[in-house]
Amino acid sequence: MKYDFDTLPSRRGTGCAKWDDFDQDVIPMWVADMDFYSPEPVVQALHERVSHGVFGYPTDAAQDADCIRQVVVDRLRELYHWEVEPDDLIFTPGVIPGFNLACRALATPTGQVMVMPPVYPPFLSAPGNAGMSRLDVQLIQYPNGAYGIDWDVMEQAITDLTRLFILCNPHNPVGRVYTKEELLRMGEICLKRGVVICSDEIHCDLIYRGYQHIPIASLETEIAQNTMTLIAPSKTFNLAGLKCAVAIIQNPDLREKFRNAGKGLVSEVNVLGLAAARAAYQHGQEWLDQLMIYLEGNRDWLDDFVAKELPGVSMLKPEATYLAWLDCRSLGLAPNPYEFFLKKARVALVDGSIFGKGGEGFVRLNFGCPRSMLVEGLGRMKRALEERAD
Repeated sequence: MKYDFDTLPSRRGTGCAKWDDFDQDVIPMWVADMDFYSPEPVVQALHERVSHGVFGYPTDAAQDADCIRQVVVDRLRELYHWEVEPDDLIFTPGVIPGFNLACRALATPTGQVMVMPPVYPPFLSAPGNAGMSRLDVQLIQYPNGAYGIDWDVMEQAITDLTRLFILCNPHNPVGRVYTKEELLRMGEICLKRGVVICSDEIHCDLIYRGYQHIPIASLETEIAQNTMTLIAPSKTFNLAGLKCAVAIIQNPDLREKFRNAGKGLVSEVNVLGLAAARAAYQHGQEWLDQLMIYLEGNRDWLDDFVAKELPGVSMLKPEATYLAWLDCRSLGLAPNPYEFFLKKARVALVDGSIFGKGGEGFVRLNFGCPRSMLVEGLGRMKRALEERAD
């Protein structure tokens, strides 16, 4: 490989939440933040911008068609055959602000926002932040562990008060990449019931062989006009701290509502975030291609280790993301498996219960790290379970 994914960067003491939020003897495998150096073109672009020495307010020209807007438009066309216009894009300081703005844009005193737990925890709080109630339509889990949607339950759950559906595709934490047929059915149900879609597609670049990401808004014109899509380079290129995301909204009325929802609250993206995003999307594909080979190797090693070395734990190979959803319900750990692995193995994972109904007894593990770190963390988990059994 041209790029080095085996070297673990030194991150303690750098104001890094992943590493500094736990004691020094803990291996952090929790938050969705990879332990790899970002692509060199991104680092170089930041050096060039910093060397200018002045960091004033960016003008609209910093985001115009001859800069990052056209870069994003070209990328969506090349990767997903999705035709959008530069004016369809609104830059935001993160995807979480994006779906919170979507809630605020459609908020009514009695409005509902539909989500499908277990799901990324900020989905669960966003409706309340906008003064709306949350409508949970839980994903179903089949006997083989795979997740899907109960279409009858989804249709029956929607009411005249349901204003918005926040979709997570690829799904965090279960690792699903929804098929064209599934996305079309979601889109048609929402159109029929007058429910706008906000699709969080932040993990869209992290897709494994055999799967294909399809932006739901790319399927049909009517669905596109009913959808707000959120993407970002942050998970893909390890740029989360630079706070740059993009909302793609092809319906001008929805776009104006989204923009108005942030007035006085959400500022423009900072100049370094814009520089990094542009460099990543323009010059980071070779790095990303090799990253995916490395992550696939980590995923497969993890899947094999869990099956052979962690009795009572199970997982399905993620179709996307560098996040594994480990089912620990058979272990009978109390009060929950997260606490057990943190205290006994000194490995920090994410407590599945914070993902909402259906997450109890699970933990989420981040395998976006050098293989040596993954091996050490899983080895600790194995030893902790063996000592418990003695």
